[in-house]
Amino acid sequence: MGLTSDKVLALAVMAAVGLFVGTVWLWPRLARRGWRAVTGRVGMLLSTQLMLFVAVGLTANQAFGFYASWADLFGQETDQGVVVDHTPERGPLRVVDTRRVPGAASASPRTGGQIQKVDIVGRTTHIATPAFVYLPPEYFQPEFRTRMFPAAVVLTGYPGTAQALVDKLDYPRTAARLAADGRMRPMILVMMRPTVAPPRDTECVDIPQGPQTETFFAKDLPDAVGGHYRVNRKPGGWGIIGDSTGGYCALKIAMHHPGVYAAGAGLSAYYNAPIDPTTGDLFHGDEELRNRANLWWYLKHMPAPDTSLLVSSSKVGESNYMDTLKFIERVKATNLTRISSIILESGGHNFNTWRREIPGTLEWVSERLTGR
Repeated sequence: MGLTSDKVLALAVMAAVGLFVGTVWLWPRLARRGWRAVTGRVGMLLSTQLMLFVAVGLTANQAFGFYASWADLFGQETDQGVVVDHTPERGPLRVVDTRRVPGAASASPRTGGQIQKVDIVGRTTHIATPAFVYLPPEYFQPEFRTRMFPAAVVLTGYPGTAQALVDKLDYPRTAARLAADGRMRPMILVMMRPTVAPPRDTECVDIPQGPQTETFFAKDLPDAVGGHYRVNRKPGGWGIIGDSTGGYCALKIAMHHPGVYAAGAGLSAYYNAPIDPTTGDLFHGDEELRNRANLWWYLKHMPAPDTSLLVSSSKVGESNYMDTLKFIERVKATNLTRISSIILESGGHNFNTWRREIPGTLEWVSERLTGR
């Protein structure tokens, strides 16, 4: 049974309840002196507390999507996601599954849209990663058969799961509702992790002698999606959204590649790539690469990118609040890069906060992208 299985959670809860009841029931027998009784009491208490911790941890993981499997949890994922494509007859994007949009009134794609699970292989970077693609109902309707749709890449935080963007953050259902209400234009969403070389957190950097993650998002991903779907590949057709680590990636990639991404939205983002045990050495002594990954440095020393940025934070509950205000002022000083913000009165670094920000973010991105 998998880490995110409801059966595993149910067993953990039952075990915790059983140990609690057993502790209460057996306590009188263990209320004696002697090492055996003391050991029994300590064992019962520790077992109960441990199982309670496991149950709470499994519940939190299901709610926030921190880890997708037992191997992910224990750091046993060794597949770096870097492959060489030896089958030129197969395109860089392959659909492996289709599913109904959660909450859709109909299973028909023409009325409810569709979610496709895909495998993507970068032509230049050879990075291989899965993703979910949301196609709006209009994509399947005959009157729109020649329409080229705007598209937005949607990134999780680290470690995150792409499935959480569908089930927990409700991107497809929110986009469908907003489009039906006339608040945003129909748009294709490409939902995935920024961790395309798991378990390493690459921070969307082109790592010397390592995964070329920024190039994957800036070139390979738009090329793969544009070659398979009716996506507007001209300037102004693509946006990128992310939360936490994905938010930093979204801002950085939009700033570095304004000719590809006309808009970048960072929800609860930070503004410089960290170096920690999950990232390893990202720059290998390359000072220019380190500077480019620092958005503060980039705004000060590089030409202002002709793109639109959105940042979000909360006055209470988010550690990036003051940095976000400073970032807004730094961008405004460029007189070219456009900046918008969502500032909540309170909200933590979690799914509940991002769900409050996603509708406004999708509307904002939609206004800045074009189809044809």
